[in-house]
Amino acid sequence: MNGLDIDWLMSGDPMLSSLVRRDLLEDPSMMPETLTDLRIRTIIKEISEWPWPPCVSHKSAGHPIHKFAFLADLGLDLASTEAKTLVDNLVEGMDQGLPRITVNIPEHYGGTGGPTSGWALCDAPLMLYSLSKCFPDLDLAPGMSRLIELSRDNGMPCAVSRELGRFRGPGRKDDPCPIASLYTLKAARAIEPDENERLARTISGSILNLWDSSRERHPYMFFMGTDFRKLKLPFVWYDILSVADTLSECPWVHGDHRFRDMLSVIESKRDEQGRFTPESIWTTWKGWDFTQKKEPSRWVTFMVERIHRKLERF
Repeated sequence: MNGLDIDWLMSGDPMLSSLVRRDLLEDPSMMPETLTDLRIRTIIKEISEWPWPPCVSHKSAGHPIHKFAFLADLGLDLASTEAKTLVDNLVEGMDQGLPRITVNIPEHYGGTGGPTSGWALCDAPLMLYSLSKCFPDLDLAPGMSRLIELSRDNGMPCAVSRELGRFRGPGRKDDPCPIASLYTLKAARAIEPDENERLARTISGSILNLWDSSRERHPYMFFMGTDFRKLKLPFVWYDILSVADTLSECPWVHGDHRFRDMLSVIESKRDEQGRFTPESIWTTWKGWDFTQKKEPSRWVTFMVERIHRKLERF
């Protein structure tokens, strides 16, 4: 694994050690222990408390939508936990298969100015993805069918449910929305991937095109410049690790020069011991080793190594 000392990777966080065994050493025997980790138990309790507080910004790293996605990114099955009550609430409130959450969009952005239950393409696909990973027996095909209906030949648009009024992000209407595209790609590769491969191919191509023209094109104010290229966890928003991790689920891009260029940017940040140090942090996740920028992070290093392992596996 690129000269990395696997003993160092497993010498810190017991939960991370379990993930290393499963994803890098192909030994899933210790995975049940991850659900007993106090931090994970706290997140499970938080996402289980419905209704969630209004989402005032889809970039709010501490909102339950991102904590739910974090558990999904770790591949944790929550069917045996209290989080199963979340499923009942989400399924009951679905609109044509798309989960709705409470958001608060100001009137000057085209919203109602108050808490409103609805969906946007910068949340609903992420919710579908999280549900599929944490509750693998759910039938989420109707939601994917709706996403296909909304898709375009250049990716996903900025679109919201009727309850959210005239909201649209700051950009040209015909441009693809990068975050909606990224989240939809995550869902497409997690939910019936063979049936949704056409959609995934369209979106992956759109994201790689944006990378290739990152100096000139910034749809909906999503840049792929200096801040985008900083190593950061968890995968809350649109940045290089989040995008590369999602694209690594698409075997057809593995040899693409644009994807390889993205990986080379990440690899340039590896130190002499094969480790990676966070370059940007989400302060609301204080307590994890990826919320500091002074020393290598086992979690960030693991996430990069997991990308490489997927390249080898597919």
